[in-house]
Amino acid sequence: MTMPHVGAVFAAIAGVVAIMLHSSIHKIEEGHLAVYYRGGALLTSPNGPGYHIMLPFITTYRSVQTTLQTDEIKNVPCGTSGGVMIYFDRIEVVNMLVPFAVVDIVRNYTADYDKTLIFNKIHHELNQFCSVHTLQEVYIELFDIIDENLKTALQKDLNVMAPGLTIQAVRVTKPKIPESIRRNFELMEAEKTRLLITAQTQKVVEKEAETERKKAIIEAQKVAQVAEIHFQQKVMEKETEKKISEIEDSAFLAREKARADAEYYSAAKLAEANRVKLTPEYLELMKYQAIAANSKIYFGQDIPNMFVEGNNGPKSERPPNLPEGQ
Repeated sequence: MTMPHVGAVFAAIAGVVAIMLHSSIHKIEEGHLAVYYRGGALLTSPNGPGYHIMLPFITTYRSVQTTLQTDEIKNVPCGTSGGVMIYFDRIEVVNMLVPFAVVDIVRNYTADYDKTLIFNKIHHELNQFCSVHTLQEVYIELFDIIDENLKTALQKDLNVMAPGLTIQAVRVTKPKIPESIRRNFELMEAEKTRLLITAQTQKVVEKEAETERKKAIIEAQKVAQVAEIHFQQKVMEKETEKKISEIEDSAFLAREKARADAEYYSAAKLAEANRVKLTPEYLELMKYQAIAANSKIYFGQDIPNMFVEGNNGPKSERPPNLPEGQ
């Protein structure tokens, strides 16, 4: 074999080896697990993140995400109970598959399990919801509970069909409706908004009137309270003056009574003393003392009576115990 032939053989071998290595070495990203198929049969040993080697051309693999992921279902048709066909432009389902459930779920629903368990289920549950509600309910009145209803229905079925796959959240966009109906809804919303504005304006006016009324009541109460305070103040002043007058009157009466009692007591004592003092003998003594105090006394036979000239003018009196003619 010539040298050129040997070189071609080695080159061919090197190419085959390179192809085989390229087909056997593969990389798994973080947050994913690799499941392997050999001859179409699923192997039970998945591999985690990193580089791995598999038999080329015989074994194949699929990478399955085990972190939070968002599946988008677009342009979902839905018929209401009134027969109007509407379309939900986009529905987002946030879900996560736990690693220990990967092999079982892939075995039962393939590596594209989300198409069977999420996409198809969303179509089914949304049509179930629309079929028993009117356009008004789906588009306006019950739109805010559609996402929660879808999440609850999905998770209920997944707990039975695919344990380990959990629904974290469902987000639903506003559905597309026929243009003529949409315009009617817009007019209705505009009218509703106008009525709300009118109602709010009325409430503001009523609130302002209520505020003014309360202010007037407060002012009236304040004036009444001030008047009552002044009245009470005047009443207290009059009561104080009355009490002071009563105290002064009581003191005056007490003084007058005490003075009258003292005068009565003095008069009574003086009268009692006079009753003791003014005996007949004492009066006789006072009589003679008074006679003795006169400046002139006349005696004689020609004067039948005693004549006394005193300070108060002449007096005549018959001497006691003297016989007539002396």
